[in-house]
Amino acid sequence: MTKLSLLDVAFFIAESKASPKHVGGLMICKRPPRAKTSFAADLFREYLTFTDVQPPFNRIIRFSLTAMPSWQECEAVELTEHLFYHQLPRGKNGREELYRLVSDLHLPMLDRSRPLWEVHVIDGLSEARFAIYVKIHHASADGVTMMRWAVNSLSPTADDLELKPLWSVPHIAGVRSRLKEKMARSLLGDLAGAGKHVLGIGRLAAMLLLESVKLTKNAISLPFVADGNTPLTGQVTPGRQFATTSVSMERVSLIRMRTRSTLNHVALTCLDGALHRYLREEGVDLQRPITIQMPVNLRKEGDQRAGNKIGIIQVELSPPTDDPYVRLRNIGFSLRNVRTMIDSVEPEAIESYTLITGVVGQLAEMLKLSNHLPPTGNTLVSNVPGPAEYLYLKGARLEELHPISTLPAGNLLNITLFSYAGQLYFGLIATDELPNLPRLSNYVAAAFTELEQSVLDAGKPVP
Repeated sequence: MTKLSLLDVAFFIAESKASPKHVGGLMICKRPPRAKTSFAADLFREYLTFTDVQPPFNRIIRFSLTAMPSWQECEAVELTEHLFYHQLPRGKNGREELYRLVSDLHLPMLDRSRPLWEVHVIDGLSEARFAIYVKIHHASADGVTMMRWAVNSLSPTADDLELKPLWSVPHIAGVRSRLKEKMARSLLGDLAGAGKHVLGIGRLAAMLLLESVKLTKNAISLPFVADGNTPLTGQVTPGRQFATTSVSMERVSLIRMRTRSTLNHVALTCLDGALHRYLREEGVDLQRPITIQMPVNLRKEGDQRAGNKIGIIQVELSPPTDDPYVRLRNIGFSLRNVRTMIDSVEPEAIESYTLITGVVGQLAEMLKLSNHLPPTGNTLVSNVPGPAEYLYLKGARLEELHPISTLPAGNLLNITLFSYAGQLYFGLIATDELPNLPRLSNYVAAAFTELEQSVLDAGKPVP
């Protein structure tokens, strides 16, 4: 049995039918040339033959009144309870219908009496395409981990026809040896680590205090000070909608080189401009910066363990402005200061901060107060890096890959960025309460064009 971390346990505590805590991914594939129209159906049938299920896909959550929850491996997994086939009807096989189906599949909680994952093969898309939608409980994997597993199950060339289903590939080899090594550490080493932990929390608390009395600027944005009078926040309700947009990584790279910016700088500038435009059209004219919640990966290089190793911090974007270039510089300033703060404290301090702010937000959600109290942030935005080259599934080219996350307490919208095969994808998941989600996704692309024109056409100097 494997014990869960506090952060992993928090996902179970926070989970409800209105706000399930799983992460998902939508893969849109093109059938190989001259492949049968039954390719996706045949793929589904072949999937059912891979009955050797590897950790963590063979684990069931066990709760106890006397100890922390733990994962227990089951002897056998009934694949028909985890694998599903869908056929889109003729005439209703476009992107809108696919997104509606995926939104519906993403809403229900996973059954805790069995391993917490599902794979859905969706057949009948237009232009000889099919899709695969995967979801797994957030306590089993964070978004970065799930995408790594997905990539490991695919092939780098169309000639490689070996099928490596997500659940049948060993993902966490070497974990036991690392755990033994950790248990063998001396008491002195453990005490030293605890001391660094306490110092890190103290340093982070001092930064927040200085920010609150305005003695620093953007060391880290304060939680629970974002404007709650927007359509982006409130009590999370059942019902989901999903939308996407994308821009060429080549275009992103041109802006990055011209302005000496990072991908995050450019992407958040586009999102900031799109969100302000969206809010204005919804009758909300913010006079202060939008605050986002931003997950940060706290794993050390080479850490392949399941579960979560992330922190969530608040980042203040740009004060309202009509100049995309000014917006880019403001956001760059905020992100650089936040990066400095993260690097100056222990990862465990960020995890503790995440748990504390998460508990406060979750209490408001459980007490039905999210419509009345300030939110932790206006929305959550995460960035999951992906492979630069196309991947293949039994000869079928993976054309698009969209991560689909969960909604944090008090937020009706979550945005995930994913770079894959020369494109930067923006995936937006929201409750049905949020109006005009497809319009917001269109505004992201429009904001990128505005930034591109401001930086390149107007000949802005390098900052």
